[in-house]
Parts: sequence; structure tokens; C-alpha cells
Amino acid sequence: MSERAEMPVATNVNTVADAPKGNWVDRFAPAVTRPFLRLSRADRPIGTWLLVIPCFWGIALAGLGDGFRLWDLWLAVSCTVGAFLMRGAGCTWNDITDRHIDAAVARTRSRPLPSGAVTVKGALVWMAVQAALAACILFSYNWLAIGLGVGSLALVLIYPFAKRFTWWPQAFLGLAFNWGAVLLYAAHAGEVQWPAVLLYGAGIAWTLFYDTIYALQDKEDDALIGVKSTARLFGDDARAWLRGFMVLAVVLMATAVLWIAIPAGHVLSLIVAMAGVCGFGWHMVWQLRRLNVDDPENCLRLFWSNRDAGLIAALFLAVAVFL
Repeated sequence: MSERAEMPVATNVNTVADAPKGNWVDRFAPAVTRPFLRLSRADRPIGTWLLVIPCFWGIALAGLGDGFRLWDLWLAVSCTVGAFLMRGAGCTWNDITDRHIDAAVARTRSRPLPSGAVTVKGALVWMAVQAALAACILFSYNWLAIGLGVGSLALVLIYPFAKRFTWWPQAFLGLAFNWGAVLLYAAHAGEVQWPAVLLYGAGIAWTLFYDTIYALQDKEDDALIGVKSTARLFGDDARAWLRGFMVLAVVLMATAVLWIAIPAGHVLSLIVAMAGVCGFGWHMVWQLRRLNVDDPENCLRLFWSNRDAGLIAALFLAVAVFL
């Protein structure tokens, strides 16, 4: 089937096939806003969680070194709102570039652009509005964080095209989705230190883990239309690769925590923070034990569960800051 297949005209634009049933957009949002909220994936909050969690990690890791500041409350609230907006802008851009591919995949052809619920022009305007609101938040940070935020736009723009030229689009997603770990570390500390870089690497490995699981549900459709992914690249070796990404994520996060916490000399903080790293790792072990690479519903449920994996690390790191 051609990537440039003609997009079907929607016969029912009241729901999106791959959105959770009974989500808040379908139930409560005004009808006129629903296509745009669906374009932003507001009906599927998992992406916002996966974008904001590395931000929480960055704030907490920086605080582990020099303590909590009231400014950190603003950082936590603002990065949550900013993640919602930038995830929405990024998803809108992704759907603009992928509208012909989405039209050729059963799971995605009911999305707003391929279904005809939103025009490309309308989507571009909506993307600009979300990005502008996110910029207002970014400009409240220090100059280093602002520069990092502006620099991340290149990753956001490139990511939708990655599946066309590389078997590793999940790596590009990891580069983009975990940038907040470095940005929010800089927003707290005023500089980027090696622990922040290690934490960024841990996030990238984690993204390779969970987004490969996500891609497993589409591997047959992706093969038909020529879309590349790590799920297709790894084939029967997917489980071994996932295990490697899991170990890498845990090792890098543990190294970042040790680098910060040992010089600070707070033993209890170090123990609690490392417990969070262990909990993060054990959650991924739990996922691997339950993974059925040939069951799309199983893959989707395990992908969703990574919110909890990331929050375990974030919660323990945050508690360690106050000890």
C-alpha cells in the first residue's frame, strides 16, 4: 500500500479508534474542541506523562545536590503545563507529516487529519497556538534553560521523519522526549553537569525500551507500508534488546544519583534515591515478564504502565531531596 494513499473521508468523527474508551475528551469536552484536543492526544495522557516525568527527574536530581528551593515548585507546575502544551504541539506536527501514513493504518485512520475532522491549515494554526503558550512558560526560566528549550525544537521537527530514513526512530523520540531532564536541571542549577547528561542517557534508554514495546503492536502494518522501527529491526531478538535497554537505563540513572549524592554526604538521601532507581528497574523487569510480542493489546497495556515506572523514580528522588 502506498504511503501517499488517498485519505478517506470520515464517516464517523465522534471517536478515535486508538484512544481509551470513555476518555475525558469524548465525555466532557465541547464538541467544537474535540477534534483539536484529539489532535493534541489530550484523550491519551500517557504521552504527557512520559514527557514530563524526565523533567521531574531533572528537578529532583539537581535538588539532591543543593537542596529544595521554592522556585522548584514553579518548575514542577510549569513543566507539567509546558509538557502538555509541547506534547500537543509535537503530536499535531507529527500528525501533519504522517497524515498519509495514518490513513493507511487501521489503528490510526480515524485520527482527526486522515479522517477529515481537521484541515491541515487548521492543524498548523493549532500547533502554533500551543507552541506560543509553551514559549511563555519557557521564558520564565533562566537563559541557559531557555536556550536549551529553543534548541529542542530541532529534535521535535525531525522526529516525525525519522521512521522514513532510519530503523531507529525510537532513538530520535528518546532524544526529544527526555530533553526536559537536562532543561529542568539547568533551570534549577543554572548549569548542565555530567549527572544531568547521564540522566538524559537513562531517559533515552528508557524510551527505547517503552517505545519499542509500543511499536510491536504496529509491526505488521508498518511492514506493509514501509515504516521503519526498532520493533521491526529487532524481530525475534526484541526481548533481548529490551533487556539491554532496561539495564542501560538503570545503570545510567544510578550513576547520576551516585555522582550527585555521594559528595553531598547525605546517606539516607542516597539510600532513598537508589531505592527509586531499583523500583524503576524492577518495574521494567515486571513488564518484560508479562510481555507478549505478538499480542498488540498486551503491548499497549505494558507501554501505558511506563508512567508508573517513571513516577516511581521521580517520587523517590523527590523524597530524597527533603531528607
